Amino acid sequence: MPLPTSSDSDGLDSRPAPAPADAPGRPRLLVSACLLGEKVRYDGQHKYDAFLVETLGRFVEFVRVCPESDCGLPVPRPSMHLVGDPAAPRLISRTGEDHTERMLAFTRAQVERYRDQQLCGYVCKKDSPSSGMARVKVYPASGDRAPERSGAGLFTRAFVERWPLVPVEEEGRLHDAGLREAFVERVFCMHRWHELVRGGKDRGRLVEFHADHKYLLVAHGRPGYTALGQLVAQAGRLRPAELFDRYLALFAAALAPRATPGRVSDVLQHMMGFFKRGLLPDEKAELLETFAGYKAGLLPLVVPLTLVKHYVRKLDVAYLKRQAFLDPYPAELMLRNHV
Repeated sequence: MPLPTSSDSDGLDSRPAPAPADAPGRPRLLVSACLLGEKVRYDGQHKYDAFLVETLGRFVEFVRVCPESDCGLPVPRPSMHLVGDPAAPRLISRTGEDHTERMLAFTRAQVERYRDQQLCGYVCKKDSPSSGMARVKVYPASGDRAPERSGAGLFTRAFVERWPLVPVEEEGRLHDAGLREAFVERVFCMHRWHELVRGGKDRGRLVEFHADHKYLLVAHGRPGYTALGQLVAQAGRLRPAELFDRYLALFAAALAPRATPGRVSDVLQHMMGFFKRGLLPDEKAELLETFAGYKAGLLPLVVPLTLVKHYVRKLDVAYLKRQAFLDPYPAELMLRNHV
């Protein structure tokens, strides 16, 4: 679906155009429509997110959704909030109208439409009673207490329940450099997974996929990598459909822990082991110095990584050239440039 354009005098029409939605071979990302600049919010405005549209949008295909306007509610409309049990709240407008059943009926149908979309991620609008991921205000039915931040938007809750392996983040959390990098990494990992599956559920190709993601997985923790390795070792004893389903579940779980500087430093050290015999003493010392500077928080990851990639190319280390860890997403996103 092509992105909306705006000819209003709000400045959107002067911003760089995002990538075409039908660009081939790109991760498909579900995004709250207001973040793309659509004026679909209750107040008739948008919440345009420059990083999503102007930076990430150059490398992904957007699938837009606005549960409130898409389910038939007008723009503008009275604001809404969640009321009652945080586990099953009602969606009530400021004027007292209950839109719960309308929203749930739309949501049930809509989340099933994503079955064949091969979504690689979902960026939702924080604090929204329909789209918020977490800590959405839920008001007590009695009105005798202050609201608690214990809910999730009705649409996003249903989406996560139906598609639990699709990475989900709120746009507000993506202002954190570490969370942004982790989310984008998972998006592109999911994209590579979909490309693998499109080629057929072949055991040999799954083994190659696992080998290519070894150091990326280790950076997130050895337990996840070990569990996947044990599954791959049983590949010949499992039906392909079962093998791929189990692998994807473990793969998503393995990527969930943060890739800490300590784990990443260990990965860099292991990679260095492939070519340390080809290094001069001062080259080895320079590498180790950048590793230490990164681990201490003095250098961004891009510094030691650039040196490692230089020696991988110079010494032609075929195994490392295939490692997703070196280029998990487009370098233009510059997500490894922060300290």
